Amino acid sequence: MEDGQLKRIVTFTMNPAMDKSSSVEHVLAERKLHCKPPRVEPGGGGVNVSRAIKKLGGESVLLYPAGGLTGQKLKDLLDQEGITHRPLPIEGMTRESLVILEESTGQQFRFGMPGPEILKREWKRCLLELSAIRPTPDYLVVSGSLPPGVPSDFYARAARIGKDSGARVIIDASGEALERALQEGVYLIKPNVREFRDLVGKDIKEESAIKAEAQKLARSGRCEILVISLGAAGALMVSKNVAEHILPLTVPIVSKVGAGDSMVAGMVLSLARGKTLRDAVLFGVAAGAAAVMTPGTELCRREDVERLYECMVSGP
Repeated sequence: MEDGQLKRIVTFTMNPAMDKSSSVEHVLAERKLHCKPPRVEPGGGGVNVSRAIKKLGGESVLLYPAGGLTGQKLKDLLDQEGITHRPLPIEGMTRESLVILEESTGQQFRFGMPGPEILKREWKRCLLELSAIRPTPDYLVVSGSLPPGVPSDFYARAARIGKDSGARVIIDASGEALERALQEGVYLIKPNVREFRDLVGKDIKEESAIKAEAQKLARSGRCEILVISLGAAGALMVSKNVAEHILPLTVPIVSKVGAGDSMVAGMVLSLARGKTLRDAVLFGVAAGAAAVMTPGTELCRREDVERLYECMVSGP
């Protein structure tokens, strides 16, 4: 995929993390477990989206709060990866998360911490920084969980800032934060099936019913496009007039960490490169599939994504 007139992408996350991953032969209760040397990487929502965009040959600006020793380590690692990022200082300490692979079974255990308490003046400053970014973004990706202290309408406020600046707003969140953002109206959302069921308040399982509910949401004006992640089954791409199941290629699953963020990165980068929506979703599904092929918290690899994408477009 060659860059055309590349649009400007800004990613925004309020709950970044230092991701540690390791492995151990067996996970046993009440025992001291001797793990392999850990891998430490930046993580959390928009952090991973920006990292995956970089791996795919694109550029973005990452905006996020950071505090304490882990916040400093996060900044250092992002510098090492060549990510353009704007950390916003907070009093609390940036959270850590832990992923442990049980070697004997191949099962993965994921432990996510809640994140620091963000003070009102701190989250308000984050919104001010977002509104002050110049040049203004063409695409604003708002993703990840909200840490303690941040109001549930925070992403709705961020979406309003993005829309006022002329950006297409992409939301990858869940629960009340997603519901409030949809009240503002956004360009694209990327829930998984469980998150979509929670959003519409219905325990729907048939694909036709999911498509119908998604189109109803698109026609309501709350979002233009829904890309509903189906995990190993690919994704549903839904707009007012289109509902299509995008099937992925079968790949070996090593770790699912970062697959959703890689998918968002693939989609927004393709859109920024002027690709059609369908091509963007294909590239996003390829990026998500490529991410599960890598160990621990590692994201997608460009060569894997481009190979999978070409196979999806042309057939194996």
